[in-house]
Amino acid sequence: QSGCPPTWPMEKLILVQEMKTWEEALEYCRGHYTDLPSLLSKTEHLQAQSKIEGAQTDHVWTGLIFLAREWLWVNGDHLEYQAWSGGKLPHCPAQYLHCGTLTRDGEHWGTRNCEERRNFLCYRA
Repeated sequence: QSGCPPTWPMEKLILVQEMKTWEEALEYCRGHYTDLPSLLSKTEHLQAQSKIEGAQTDHVWTGLIFLAREWLWVNGDHLEYQAWSGGKLPHCPAQYLHCGTLTRDGEHWGTRNCEERRNFLCYRA
């Protein structure tokens, strides 16, 4: 018996119930944890889904952003696993809808105005 708690290793995803823009959320996560999260698989999506049930906003920020005409994870991870609302990647989102969210029910990703204030997930390495 190692004496480690049953939740060891520490939870990697943290729901932050503060209202921040996407960029403010990015700065917060990088300052307090590691980064905004990448959801690279169905397993990671389900982990995030269980974390955001207590969110105070209908969408929470993730590390997904539309830059240089493509969707990518802010930490450089490739966008392979996808769970877009409507089932497909928005190739040319409206100019202001360039930041990615996870809906509070955890079912789908969405695109929102990066200046909206929302709860967000942080990733802890």
